[in-house]
Amino acid sequence: MKRIFYPLAMATLLGFFGILYYYQREQVRELDERAASLFGAMGWLEAMSFLGEQWLIFTASFLLLVFLWAFRHNYRGMLFVFLTVGAGNALNRLLQEWFARPMPEFPEEVASYSFPSDHAMVGLLYLFTLAYFLGGRAVTETARLVIWLAAVSLTVLAALSQVASGAHYLSDVLAGLFLGYTLFVLVAIWYEMRERQFRKRRYAGAEELEDSRESKIRQ
Repeated sequence: MKRIFYPLAMATLLGFFGILYYYQREQVRELDERAASLFGAMGWLEAMSFLGEQWLIFTASFLLLVFLWAFRHNYRGMLFVFLTVGAGNALNRLLQEWFARPMPEFPEEVASYSFPSDHAMVGLLYLFTLAYFLGGRAVTETARLVIWLAAVSLTVLAALSQVASGAHYLSDVLAGLFLGYTLFVLVAIWYEMRERQFRKRRYAGAEELEDSRESKIRQ
């Protein structure tokens, strides 16, 4: 991952806390209402909500795990998926219960919460995780760029579909996107650090083995 995305992750984390602080203010409520009016008339956008449905997230993540296990033997990559999609989903549910912001379509008595949006947060996590590993296998830079543009586009569609359907406020969606991206980058940083450490140990081991062989030849 290019280092330019690291400060962006810090910015999105700050953005999440900014929304968390202001989302009950009148100005944010007015923005949420305007967004609902704008996107609510787009029926095609509402239809994109399937991109963030749990069944699709589970299926795509399961297939990625099978690929990493059966074809790549990449167990750290499998842990990557668990940390992004699995832990991200659990964190989203925990935050929704903690803040208990009712969804726009439901009264406060109904235990269905919206902050942060699960379609936005977990949708980003599984789509970006797919793009990360698929893009890593891309032959050309153009193919890698296409994969990431597709992931970003589908993430935005999945997130805004919730505003179009009236299931979430725009502030819910933005908070989910910001926190999801921050978590994704943190996991990617951990993964790449561990990969570098593994390559260094493997390279050092190969050098030791070569030195041992040369020593035996001299003897």
